[in-house]
Amino acid sequence: MKEMVVGSDVGRRATPPPPPPPQALLERLKDYGQEGAFAMWDELSPEERDLVVKDIESLDLPRVDRIIRCSLGSQSYPLPAVEPVPEASVSTVEERTPEERERWWKRGLKAISEGKLAVVLLSGGQGTRLGSSDPKGCFNIGLPSGKSLFQLQAERILSVQRLAAQSTDARAAGIVPIHWYIMTSPFTDEATRKFFENHKYFGLETDQVTFFRQGTLPCVSGDGRFIMETPCKVAKAPDGNGGLYAALKSSRLLEDMAMRGIKYVDVYGVDNALVRVADPAFLGYFIDKGVTAAAKVVRKAYPQEKVGVFVQRGRGGPLTVIEYSEMDPSMASEINQTTGRLRFCWSNVCLHMFTLDFLIQVANGLEKDSIR
Repeated sequence: MKEMVVGSDVGRRATPPPPPPPQALLERLKDYGQEGAFAMWDELSPEERDLVVKDIESLDLPRVDRIIRCSLGSQSYPLPAVEPVPEASVSTVEERTPEERERWWKRGLKAISEGKLAVVLLSGGQGTRLGSSDPKGCFNIGLPSGKSLFQLQAERILSVQRLAAQSTDARAAGIVPIHWYIMTSPFTDEATRKFFENHKYFGLETDQVTFFRQGTLPCVSGDGRFIMETPCKVAKAPDGNGGLYAALKSSRLLEDMAMRGIKYVDVYGVDNALVRVADPAFLGYFIDKGVTAAAKVVRKAYPQEKVGVFVQRGRGGPLTVIEYSEMDPSMASEINQTTGRLRFCWSNVCLHMFTLDFLIQVANGLEKDSIR
């Protein structure tokens, strides 16, 4: 009697291989060296493959690649020749005459009473370093009053509005609201809006507050490759304070500001409990100098303090900021023999004043090839 051996694969249907990623999309990823985003394609379910395709298609790959290249390229370039900020470019309020300070104060209040100032709050971050996933502005910083950062800043806007209305030339016009533009992120937007609603906008009119979201960028490794949050999703994070320009443009808020008659824009970061929001003296100084951009600075406390500083790129060049990580110890410790201060001492604390025209110019220049 003959015996027969039945193979284990007899009677079973072979599992067909999964369809490949969309060819056009794969080729685009290869163009930018990001084809690794499909590394787990074969292990994904059909639904997960759809998700990763949609996630990749949502990215502005040319813009993302430009940003990654600029970032990685800047790490390999030597620090350009820099000079300290000229003393003539810095005004210390305490060292100015009472007449100058009074002139700046009144000039700032006048512009505010005429509705020429808007305030932009950079508030896209979460309070993770404070042990909270809430927006930073919601955080109780431990004051006896229990006030949040949002409340402190809202109350300062209300106070400046009243001061402007009480100024000599503006009493008849009454209170002119200072419009408050609040930049959130996809991670803080909903919670921020609810916080304001729950606190009745801290006494502000609801129509004088506009929320808008900054964008996100893919998280990348040291060699510029996408980091995957899951096999079917690229990890992303808010695009930082520098995302302001793209966000203002994509939200059409620059046009909104122009329609409101706004000429000057006060920009600051949320995590500053001492910020003088809509500071009339700063605004008046800014107008008096006739410049398009200015910043409040704080004198660096010690050479190793981890804070970026303003410098002049080359003798007579433009002012810019270099980060503490870009400065070697000898540069950070240099002393100005005339003043006795650190040679590079004016730290950037994210308190800026811009003309609206300047913001429009920057938004159109930096982001002209990256906003759809």
